[in-house]
Amino acid sequence: MKFKPIYTVSIEGEQVGYIGDKEEFEAYIAKELYNNEEENIAYSELTVVPKYELKLVNKQEETQEESIFAKLKENTQITYYQYAIAQNGENKEYVNTLQEAEEIVDALNNEFGEENTNISIVKTYTNSKEAVNSVEIATVSQNLKNILTETTKKKTTETKTASSKKSDTINGIRIAVTPVQGRISSRYGSNSSVRNHTHTGLDIAATSGTPIKAAADGTITFSGTKSGYGKIIIIDHGNGVETYYGHCSKLYKKSGEYVSAGDVIAAVGSTGNSTGPHLHFEIRLNGKYVNPQNYLK
Repeated sequence: MKFKPIYTVSIEGEQVGYIGDKEEFEAYIAKELYNNEEENIAYSELTVVPKYELKLVNKQEETQEESIFAKLKENTQITYYQYAIAQNGENKEYVNTLQEAEEIVDALNNEFGEENTNISIVKTYTNSKEAVNSVEIATVSQNLKNILTETTKKKTTETKTASSKKSDTINGIRIAVTPVQGRISSRYGSNSSVRNHTHTGLDIAATSGTPIKAAADGTITFSGTKSGYGKIIIIDHGNGVETYYGHCSKLYKKSGEYVSAGDVIAAVGSTGNSTGPHLHFEIRLNGKYVNPQNYLK
């Protein structure tokens, strides 16, 4: 009996057949599985690792390269790519080519205005061939139009609502947050035996240590101690608008730091010219005092 060298191939411990030349077989696998010539395949990989063992077998024994390859192909995970069209960072619809995505985005920007769409293109990946095959450009385009139509309506409504609330903004700056919750102990423009002048802000009584929040986005221009105010933080919000937070017990932010509306910047106290724990809150426009209650919710 004559013998020949041959490789047995095993997948997960099970022998699945013979191949004649290991290098040729692996080159064939690489060509057929990893070249990714099929449309929208990002990459493919075997989920099992074949094992080879060289043996001497009967010279008449036939090899099974095709059937072994078919078994390996059954254990291949394919990852496809698509292009998502996102609005405000959230993926809304998917297309298969960058050209399709760009054409849709251009059309939407022209129709709704680029400043209103806030849409972008993101390359994404999926293991679902059905998702790639099921893309219908006309449907994608219409769905996005519907989304942007609703967004535009909502934005218009919000704009109208905001414009009807005169107390929401001062010189274009929105006072978004009430700095501290508590009882108003002294209003803007009031007089007191403690002061020798008309009150320039709003006093809100609260327990010492209560967190004080920034009323709007801005940059801290002063964090320290001022005569009368005690420990105080001043924030510049732009457009000539400043807010003052006086009589604090602690200051958590430093001069030069940028803060967002709602950030905790200090704690309620009774430093400076004060008879008890409270926040003295001022709003100034171009250096002039204005009534905070006209702008606070």
